[in-house]
Amino acid sequence: MDLALLRTFVTVHRAGSFTRAAALLGLSQPAVTSQIRTLERQLGRPLFLRQARGVTPTTIGDELAHKAAPHLDALVEITETGLDDGSSLRTLHLAGPPEFTAERALPALTGLIGEDGQGFALRASFGNAEETLEGLAAGHHDLAIGTARPRGALLTATALCDEEHVLITSPRWAERIDTGRLRRDAAPALEHVPVVEVHESLPFVSRYWASVFDSCPAAPGTVVVPDLRAVLACVVMGAGLAVLPRYLCAHALQSGDVVTLHDPAVPPLRTYFLVVRTGTLAMPHIARAHEWLLRAAAEWN
Repeated sequence: MDLALLRTFVTVHRAGSFTRAAALLGLSQPAVTSQIRTLERQLGRPLFLRQARGVTPTTIGDELAHKAAPHLDALVEITETGLDDGSSLRTLHLAGPPEFTAERALPALTGLIGEDGQGFALRASFGNAEETLEGLAAGHHDLAIGTARPRGALLTATALCDEEHVLITSPRWAERIDTGRLRRDAAPALEHVPVVEVHESLPFVSRYWASVFDSCPAAPGTVVVPDLRAVLACVVMGAGLAVLPRYLCAHALQSGDVVTLHDPAVPPLRTYFLVVRTGTLAMPHIARAHEWLLRAAAEWN
């Protein structure tokens, strides 16, 4: 059986679509369709059910993918690594949100670089959830960190950790806020306080208001900067209030540069996921990084 046909089949099975598989393989959609039809003729059985949006594997298709995919992944690993003395480093391509990746993931993974001569090189890129998952699906990344669980069979997600969000401001602003009134009704108590956010839509503040106060923020963003670390720096300098992940502002809270404005019984949480292309955990360098991050996340939680 032609390995190229099997490779195309496994890619279609993971992508759930001839169109997406063609993009991943660098082929035209008619070429992918032709290869799948050839494989189906050789086997004498249909492998996919064509639907309006993508394809669904038949029972035979699922069985073939389960048997063939690990071996194809192993062959790719051998090909990419090369048959040398093992002295060359594999490169891990990681993608995720800039703040979490920089503050959490990258420091954790540096322990694997060159460890016992069996480490790997590391390349990181930053992006939002949609960009990161699209890049992973297209093969630009090996491992992605995101805040949404992807759909479909192409990508596999594992819950990594929960991120607690806290409402903070500078001590100067805290002195001017009626915290008793805040507990009763957030909108009047905070409507005069400038808001610092990462986007005009106020994603962090709006989520916090909806979860804790069951309302929407009354004030628009006064300072909008596209990085949570810049948001923290502005709050420290007295620009107003913000909602930030606790890990990111823990040091500033400890030093007194910022203070919490509210301590809800159930704080808002956001879950991070560790995402790979299905089947790629058979590759040792990806599997090691995946396991390493999960172990590190146990301490973050």
